[in-house]
Amino acid sequence: MGFDNLIGGSIWDEYSNKVQERMNSPKFMGELTEEDAKKAGAKLVVADFGAESCGDAVRLYWLVDEKSDKIIDARFKSFGCGTAIASSDVMAELTIGKTVDEAVKITNLDVEFALRDNPETPAVPPQKMHCSVMAYDVIKKAAAQYKGVDMKSFEDEIIVCECARVSLGTIKEVIEINDLKTVEEITDYTKAGAFCKSCIKPGGHEEREYYLVDILKEVREEMERKKTKAAADSAAGVGEEVAFKEMTLVQKLKKVEEVLDENIRQMLIMDGGNLEVIDIKENGENIDIYIRYLGACSGCASSSTGTLYAIESVLKEKLDSNIRVLPI
Repeated sequence: MGFDNLIGGSIWDEYSNKVQERMNSPKFMGELTEEDAKKAGAKLVVADFGAESCGDAVRLYWLVDEKSDKIIDARFKSFGCGTAIASSDVMAELTIGKTVDEAVKITNLDVEFALRDNPETPAVPPQKMHCSVMAYDVIKKAAAQYKGVDMKSFEDEIIVCECARVSLGTIKEVIEINDLKTVEEITDYTKAGAFCKSCIKPGGHEEREYYLVDILKEVREEMERKKTKAAADSAAGVGEEVAFKEMTLVQKLKKVEEVLDENIRQMLIMDGGNLEVIDIKENGENIDIYIRYLGACSGCASSSTGTLYAIESVLKEKLDSNIRVLPI
């Protein structure tokens, strides 16, 4: 009886062809040395990261051009399962050609998505998503070493679901904004709890500080308190609209999308283009909105002149005069 018959021929169905190819023939496995760095005129960065939940570990090597902070080469060594090898291989490849700051923005979801055979089908079974999380974490470790900062400085929020990189603040806001009542609804909206499931409730493969069941209960109780207070305030004639600058990140994103849908997006679509909002950050007095052009807009000369001016002007008029729109 062959191996495939022993396992019913089904185990590989949960892994994409790309994962299986990278497991067996990784393209970037190896190491870089000080001699390699000297030849390239670059700085060698070596970072190690291990996953306590499974015992896997990965070592990442970068050659970084210190003048531009660009990663000119990357290699890895992985001590663990085949999925960890595949995830680390893609992770190393994704960082090449990027600056260190750009590399830090690569998430485990980017790694997993790059391993998919098609956009709709996950590359690995849910319980193996932690391998791509480890790849994401070692990038932060390498960036922290290069910059001489603490690795935690790249995380400005408490992450509840490591697999999908969903923060505590996002989960709370999504529950409240969409009036969610079940953990299943939280997963549908945010993907939190969709993979290894250890963040749903105590007793999973990895102990967590926050669990979705507790967060849901806490937020629902707070919503009831707010509802009671709002009713009392309404009866007393109290209440005013929150300024854009004072909104939470999720509220800002929702407000920006509303303005774009009402005033900008349809015109872009008519010309074969579109845009997506990537991030919103406060920078001193300014509120920087990072966007990415899609379709015809990505190659249009007007995307950095007239179109950009129109987008920024509308958002300034409708939301806040200190808004700056920055295409990436």
